Amino acid sequence: MSSTTHTSTIGAIGAPSRRNTELGLLVFAVLIPIFAYANVGLAIDGTMPTGMIGYGLGLGLLAAVGHLVVRKFAPYADPLLLPLATLLNGLGLVLIWRLDQSQRLQQLQKNAFGAFNPAAPNQLMYSAVGIALFVGVLLLLKDHRILQRFTYISMVAAMILLLLPLVPGLGTDVFGAKIWIRIGGFSIQPGEFAKIVIAVFFAGYLMVKRDALALASRRFMGLYLPRGRDLGPILVIWAVSLLILVFENDLGTSLLFFGMFVVMLYVATERTSWIVIGLLMSAVGAVAVASTAGHVQARVDAWLDPFGCYTTSGACEQIGQSIMAFGSGGVLGTGLGQGNSDLIGFAANADFIFATVGEELGLAGVMAFLVIYGLIIERGVRTALAARDPFGKLFAAGLSGAFALQIFVVAGGVMGLIPLTGMTMPWLAAGGSSVIANWALIAILIRISDTARRPAPAAPASPDAEMTQVVRP
Repeated sequence: MSSTTHTSTIGAIGAPSRRNTELGLLVFAVLIPIFAYANVGLAIDGTMPTGMIGYGLGLGLLAAVGHLVVRKFAPYADPLLLPLATLLNGLGLVLIWRLDQSQRLQQLQKNAFGAFNPAAPNQLMYSAVGIALFVGVLLLLKDHRILQRFTYISMVAAMILLLLPLVPGLGTDVFGAKIWIRIGGFSIQPGEFAKIVIAVFFAGYLMVKRDALALASRRFMGLYLPRGRDLGPILVIWAVSLLILVFENDLGTSLLFFGMFVVMLYVATERTSWIVIGLLMSAVGAVAVASTAGHVQARVDAWLDPFGCYTTSGACEQIGQSIMAFGSGGVLGTGLGQGNSDLIGFAANADFIFATVGEELGLAGVMAFLVIYGLIIERGVRTALAARDPFGKLFAAGLSGAFALQIFVVAGGVMGLIPLTGMTMPWLAAGGSSVIANWALIAILIRISDTARRPAPAAPASPDAEMTQVVRP
């Protein structure tokens, strides 16, 4: 073998996988929630919580399983994605358990349902299911480019998932929004999974059509407008978003899907005009629906005047209590377990769980959580930039954009920046669909990053080169 070939092979084998870095970060990602769990127990009744050891072992086991699978089947993946997701999942379990200890929320559940059912054990079970799906994605999806074959099948699948809540006897109405389906004793939010499936369609479609969509036919007020026939896709997605909002009263999913498509369209074509057109269309659609749909109008009223309005859904009281919680937290917060965010009511551990962060951890805690979310988004965008194929670039960019948009609309809603959308904070809020779907999203980003960071195989040396190396004096 020639010296050149030998050196190239060593370079490919010796490329750093960063798995030990990931393992070290995972240790901190497990220890921090355990300390937070102990802090809550000491703040509430002055004793260490009895379930702390079991909680720590459970979270550590889930993190270990995820790490071993990544080490074996995606050795060159980004080392930050799994620890960051584990940290958020662990802290979310702590916040949910803290709200389970609230006597006020326990009494509310007893009055409404006849018994109190703590949410933290179910959330830990959902986390285990999410890790199982995470493992399944990495085991079955050897190459993300395989998904490109299912471009139009994924579109049909996403539409079916979105329409399931409208099926009589299957869909359920929760707080005015028809976004849930009930199977047996479990409730599922199909829209959380549809966002991943629809991203496959967007990536596959835009990869083929991006050149046509990038063409401009005229210039208007400094913007290059696309040709009329190329406006078709964005008009269809806009219409679908409005239909979802009208029939299911689901402002969050509609905004998420339309925003994801516009972001991916911009990435594919690099035309700023698409962003402006998308924003204008979303604004027109939101105003039109808000003036006709009572459920959306109630949320707009609660946003405009949270302390002076009244709605039968309780939106005004909820957003008012949420703003008060953020204000009470100040800079450093009241301390874990020492706030009153349970005044929000049933939604305190779901849509409004970020208000608990704002009150008990203060502005510093809010910024820390937003930085963690921002790091996940940054690593997703970095993965999109590093991807070697256009489908992977668009797919990773779409998933990262959807994740970023969800963080913005949820945090903005509970802080009073924008109207409430009914979406949940990934990994923090109680609910199985969000946890499971976001673990699948992380698994896909890890698969794409592994493919992007994997060293190229060394090219075999030609026989002539080897012969020259042997006979050289």
